[in-house]
Amino acid sequence: MKSEELFNEAKNYLPGGVDSPVRAYKPYPFFAEYGKGSKLFDVDGKEYIDYCLAYGPLVLGHANNEIISAVGNQLEMGSAYGVPTEKEIELAKLVIKKVPCAEMVRFVNSGTEATMSAIRLARAATGKRKIIKFEGSYHGAHDYVLVKSGSGAVGLPDSPGVPEDTTKNTVLIPFNDEESLVNLIKNDDDIAAIIVEPIMGNIGCIAPKEGYLKFLRQITEEKDIILIFDEVITGFRIAEGGAQEYFDIVPDIVTLGKIVGGGFPMGAIAGKKVLMEMIAPSGSVYQAGTFNGNPVSVTAGLAMLKQLNDKFYTEMDKKGEILRAQIQDILDDNNLNFRLAGLSSMFQIYFTENEVYDYKDAKSADIELFNKYFQRLLKEGVFIPPSQFECCFISLMHNEDDIQKTLEIIDNFMKTIK
Repeated sequence: MKSEELFNEAKNYLPGGVDSPVRAYKPYPFFAEYGKGSKLFDVDGKEYIDYCLAYGPLVLGHANNEIISAVGNQLEMGSAYGVPTEKEIELAKLVIKKVPCAEMVRFVNSGTEATMSAIRLARAATGKRKIIKFEGSYHGAHDYVLVKSGSGAVGLPDSPGVPEDTTKNTVLIPFNDEESLVNLIKNDDDIAAIIVEPIMGNIGCIAPKEGYLKFLRQITEEKDIILIFDEVITGFRIAEGGAQEYFDIVPDIVTLGKIVGGGFPMGAIAGKKVLMEMIAPSGSVYQAGTFNGNPVSVTAGLAMLKQLNDKFYTEMDKKGEILRAQIQDILDDNNLNFRLAGLSSMFQIYFTENEVYDYKDAKSADIELFNKYFQRLLKEGVFIPPSQFECCFISLMHNEDDIQKTLEIIDNFMKTIK
């Protein structure tokens, strides 16, 4: 198989044979040749219904014609300038129109850059040092947030090369647990920010309990703490204004990625003007990047966001509801009490009978069984992220045939479980 040959070759030149850890799975990952619509095609000619969608950004599916056309026109005019473009203003206006908390925007190159800079901004705005993140949440691969789980404890580095001094001001608590947060902050006046995925998309797909995000908003306002919504995954996917529109909660700062770049490398920080104007050059909080506001990514983002209207969200919600309802029917018919999670166009099956409200609950899932599930789907031509702790996504291009084939394969696998 050509994918196997390429993987063996890649291991000589790329650490682990890949450019991001989650792409490596046993016995070897397939290598993509191209994508179109809801499908991925590998170098061996095999077709997959794709529910990974590059980990979320491809809400319109692969190779969207309008994005291809817009980017092609831009490339003929240049790929990078190092000076401002009018399109940056146009995209910023569009983000501000759609996202409730956004009064100003800084475009960056990735979600990692966005969260790193948002934390810096929050510390500068409050004059405080500590940040709170939730166990199991992923906010990029920078030192402040690469922290091991440990409820209510100062975090220890989650990777060699990260000094403990870097993470000593990062504190972890469980998601969906009001009491833990209250106990943590009642005697601590040095907390600058709480950063949260409104839906925990990097530990599968854990939604907030009813009222939990409202609680976070209230307690942060009371304690003069900056509330950062990390909407790299949920931004523009579950509603035009992302999770803050969906749940009707307005944070101080939001970080965006994936969809805002139309499938190209891009991220953004957006928030209240009084905070955003602290960023250089209007203020003294340094943030910079040669490819910030890159014209190709900005063009793709514009072409993407202009297609995301009420009709789009209605259709995506309907597809998600149908798929989840029928997966639940499969679980029920097979007398399996696994936990099905998700909302809008997001979903995941946790191979556990425990309720899943936080990282600890998610970790009770049977990883070996999930891996068998993943491999069975892959063999039958359905590609989901190769980890129990990632989220699956639907695109506008997934049709009834895709969904029914997927359901048949899931049903056949569940019938094998004793």
